[in-house]
Amino acid sequence: MIPYTRVLSGMRPTGKLHIGHYHGAIKSWVDLQYEHECFFMISDLQALTTEYENSKPIQNNIYQIVLDWLACGVDPSQAIIFIQSQVPQQYELYTLLSMITPKSWLERVPSYKDQLELLAHKEIDSFGFLGYPLLHTSGILLYNAKLVQIGEDKFAHVELAREVARRFNHIYGRELGFEEKAHQAMKKLGTKKAELYKELLQNYQQDGDDASLEKARFLLADAINLSIGERERLFAFLENKSRVILNEPQIIEAGNNKIIGTDGQKMLKNSSNVIALRDDLDVISKKIKEMPTDPARIRRSDPGDPQKCPVWQLHQIYSSDSVKTWVQKNCTSAGIGCLECKAPLIESIDGEQMKFKENIKNYNNDLNLIKGILADGAEVATSIAEQTIAQVKEAMDINY
Repeated sequence: MIPYTRVLSGMRPTGKLHIGHYHGAIKSWVDLQYEHECFFMISDLQALTTEYENSKPIQNNIYQIVLDWLACGVDPSQAIIFIQSQVPQQYELYTLLSMITPKSWLERVPSYKDQLELLAHKEIDSFGFLGYPLLHTSGILLYNAKLVQIGEDKFAHVELAREVARRFNHIYGRELGFEEKAHQAMKKLGTKKAELYKELLQNYQQDGDDASLEKARFLLADAINLSIGERERLFAFLENKSRVILNEPQIIEAGNNKIIGTDGQKMLKNSSNVIALRDDLDVISKKIKEMPTDPARIRRSDPGDPQKCPVWQLHQIYSSDSVKTWVQKNCTSAGIGCLECKAPLIESIDGEQMKFKENIKNYNNDLNLIKGILADGAEVATSIAEQTIAQVKEAMDINY
């Protein structure tokens, strides 16, 4: 089990969310929010890197995303929901980190060249698009999140965040009077905890006892009398390093982010192959009924193979074991037709969507409630970001 910590995740407001977003990420957010301190960011600045010519829909997309998150069970009393651009320190950290990040690091991010080719019809060969991974990096590092939940296709972005944090700490972590300040911070632990910290420090540094290292980390994490800077000094002192200013985040892999769309290909935002969150029954029914099936099953009397059928992949997510057994038995024996196979799937997806709609019935017609959630979230996110920026500026000697 992961110890209680801060987790960051988010999405770009570039179109309607779909069932792939729910099963790939949001469903796990609902669990994480009760186990960790969760920050869920709507990355509108990142959306501008490709949508700068068509920025008008972004605002409505933001509100729709919040509704979708709430519908799926994200609880604003348990998690921080905020818009990236409403935290002004985002711009500051992005600019400051751009001073130390080699251009080659940005160009080697796999998604950079892939997106240039995929979006060749758009004019996106810009500084903003080149800097997109660093914008993502600053969005991660700004909130001092220990864990980032992200899809496999964005792993390289988190690795870049780790490299940039490492480089920043190497350049600016050589703090004058570091050891003296660490001893001063130690006194704030209280006599008993300070003695325990020293004992664990000795066990780890002299004997290489990894268990002592973990115990010391937990001790510092629970120390309420320490500022963030003091805690980081003691973390660094523990591992015989200079001060850690920017934390290197770890990855929590997102769920199934390869949900099959209604055309048999991966479900993609802004594509016609999606089943959107909060779709009506008639829309769901039409899309599922038109889905391709096993291409070898031409006639009703032809036996099929569920493994070759895109519909079966949705059954794997939505159907009970008894329904899946029924599908396998009757598809391979031609006991049912494809429309019969799709019927329980339509029912299951619609049942899920009905719950989503019920969850937001009090929000649908009150935009002020959404704005209030975002304003509250921005206030909390900004308070964290201010601390990070203060430490960064202090380390860079520009806190004039």
